Parts: sequence; C-alpha cells; structure tokens
Amino acid sequence: MNRRRFQGVSAVIRFNWPFYVASTITIMVGAFLGFHLTNWLAAMVLTGTSIALWLTLASLLASWWVYDVSDLHRHGWLTRAAGKSTGRWINAHSGFDETSRALKERLPGEWTVLDHFDPVCMSEPSIHRAKKLYPPLPGTLSAPFDRWPVANESIDGIFGLLAIHELRTHADRVKWFTEARRVLASEGRVVVIEHVRDAANFIVFGPGFLHFHSIRTWEKSWQEAGFRLKESFRISPWVRVFILTAR
Repeated sequence: MNRRRFQGVSAVIRFNWPFYVASTITIMVGAFLGFHLTNWLAAMVLTGTSIALWLTLASLLASWWVYDVSDLHRHGWLTRAAGKSTGRWINAHSGFDETSRALKERLPGEWTVLDHFDPVCMSEPSIHRAKKLYPPLPGTLSAPFDRWPVANESIDGIFGLLAIHELRTHADRVKWFTEARRVLASEGRVVVIEHVRDAANFIVFGPGFLHFHSIRTWEKSWQEAGFRLKESFRISPWVRVFILTAR
C-alpha cells in the first residue's frame, strides 16, 4: 500500500491543529513583543518564543520522520516482530486505523480488527478528531478494550500499534493485556509499538511527551497480566517495538 508524501505529518497536524494554531500565534506575538520591549523583559519573551518555535518545528520534524520516513510504515520490522509468516491475527486500535490494510497485505492469514474507541476513557481531543475524520475499515469489530469477542487461546499474534497508550490508567492497560493473554495461543506473541516517555521524546515534544508512558509503566502493565518481554528495539529515536510472550 503506497502512502502519500507527508501523509503522516499532515495527519498529525489535522488531529492536533489547535496546538499548532496556538503555537503559531504565540510565536508571532512573542517575536513582535520581543523586538519592541527592552532589556531583561525582551530577553525573557524572546527566550520563551524560541522555545515555542523549537517545540513546534521539532515536533513536526520528528512526526515527519516517524510517520513518513522511518521503517514504521515500510514494515521492515514486521517479520521479525510476528515470528511467523502466516497465522491468526488481531490488530487492535483506539479509533484511528491506518495499519490494518497494510498488515493484511504483508502478513497472510485470518485477521480480526478490533476498535477499542471509548469516548469516556479516551479523553484526548486528538483521538476524537481522528475517529471523526477516518471511519473504521469494513469488517472492523467495535469491542471494549477489556471484553473482546474472541475465543480463548485462538490467536497467534496481536498488534497494538501506537494505539494502546490511549488507555490512560494502569488498571485499563492491565485489562487490555489480560484480554490479550486470554485469547493468545500458547506460542503466540503481542507486538506493541509506542512512543515512550523518555529524553528523546521530551526534546522534540516538550510537555507533550507526558501523553506517552514510560517503559517501566508499560512493563508493570504487561507483567501484571502475565507477559514477559521477549525483545525490544527502536524503529526511530522516538518509537519502540515491544515483543511480548506469555511467561
């Protein structure tokens, strides 16, 4: 499946447009004031404006790199992560699905796509905008994150790609992993791809990196549900792949 140039970063802008509008206004006002004030006040305003400019440009550059340049949507990581070439698969998302079609094309087998979108527990405005702009693919099952319409031990691989962080509490993430553990076959695996709350993401996203979870937070969630980390690797400086298997 061919992606359009700048498809990823343009989607980021569409989902987060209030932030970029506010940051643009802040930069323009700050630059104007900074050059019309004097002494220390001008220095403070220009410093704040420079930080706002950096975070705006850096976040766009990082988003372009992750979603339009890196291996994320080229799927060089897929064979390594899946562990087998065919099987019974689940792709779970939180209301915005730009991965299922490509996964089905590259990984043969029986696919189930689950949409976990919950307007109550998923409160971030960006995921609500994404849900409205991009309807689910035909055949997608609307399924609560803690109750999947899937038989026990019937799935070879479960993918949660830049989606499970929308579960904002530890208890909800444990419930998701517990359901994954229930439906996963004995030799199956779970593949989670996420930004994490680390220095690399802080440098380019600033306070926005708080929307991501730390590696330790993820570990506590999946360990409590009975998983162990088989392998982890980076797709880019800002995104990690976690491959999990049952203990």
